[in-house]
Amino acid sequence: MASPTHDPRRPDPALLDDLVDTLVSTTLADQRTAHIDAIFLPSRAKCIDIVELLRKLTFPGFFEDERLTSDNIHARFGELVEQIDAMLYEQIRQTERYLLNRAGKAKTGDDCPECDITAREKTDGFMGSIPEVRRMLSLDVQAAFDGDPAATSTDETIFCYPGLDAIFIHRYAHELYKLDLHLLARIFSEYAHNETGIEIHPGATIDESFFIDHGTGIVIGETVVIGKRVKVYQGVTLGAISTKGGQNWRGMKRHPTIEDDVTIYGGAIILGGQTVIGKGATVNGSIFVTQSVPPGHTATVDQLEVKHKPPREKKK
Repeated sequence: MASPTHDPRRPDPALLDDLVDTLVSTTLADQRTAHIDAIFLPSRAKCIDIVELLRKLTFPGFFEDERLTSDNIHARFGELVEQIDAMLYEQIRQTERYLLNRAGKAKTGDDCPECDITAREKTDGFMGSIPEVRRMLSLDVQAAFDGDPAATSTDETIFCYPGLDAIFIHRYAHELYKLDLHLLARIFSEYAHNETGIEIHPGATIDESFFIDHGTGIVIGETVVIGKRVKVYQGVTLGAISTKGGQNWRGMKRHPTIEDDVTIYGGAIILGGQTVIGKGATVNGSIFVTQSVPPGHTATVDQLEVKHKPPREKKK
């Protein structure tokens, strides 16, 4: 009960103290939503900072505060590469120790030379992948421009297209995933999801010249494989038929394979690890697909007849 002198416009300190006590006790009793007494933990905010530095390195001149020129580009790239390397190394170093903590093998202090060696090897591996990722993204930029007559330039696709933003982040997240840095990869991909409304699991394998048109509501699962020159519209799901088995499905092919030159229209749902959409096929919109589509074929459903009726006459 609040004291007689308590200002009713202000919170009652006793009630706040009780709330804090309850929160602390329940947190210590069940730490599934907490990370208490942790020595090492990767930083989501710093991972996002790395993404934004990679954006500047991938699309030079587009997202800089100052003008980039042919005279200063070498120095600027040197700065960016050093920044990304240092920040990523520290996040991987934290992650390696975090994984030891999770496995119950962590030491109480910072001493873990093998973690540092592994972090350096994985950082070098990621940094070495950047030129190839940039090459792939240049083809994605061109595919977005070529595939959308509303685009006035490739610059517009870089600045304005959420699909390109999503695939930009995905391609780097996928490199982390291949290095078994799954937590960092998921942080990258969920940042893209939050920003664009497009959810691509970092495990998904996506070949060059991939174009997402509009994009909102797209879901691409972990074991999806997508070939070259594929075009996907909004609301498409490339998912699993059922995950009732939960963790028993880990590591299994659960999601479809999309071969080269496929177009998938809005609202299509394609499910299953054995489902293959063959080269050059088309999947029409708002269709549920759990069987393979042969190359060059179109997956469709019988269309309902659309009838037009004249307007009703108003009663006088």
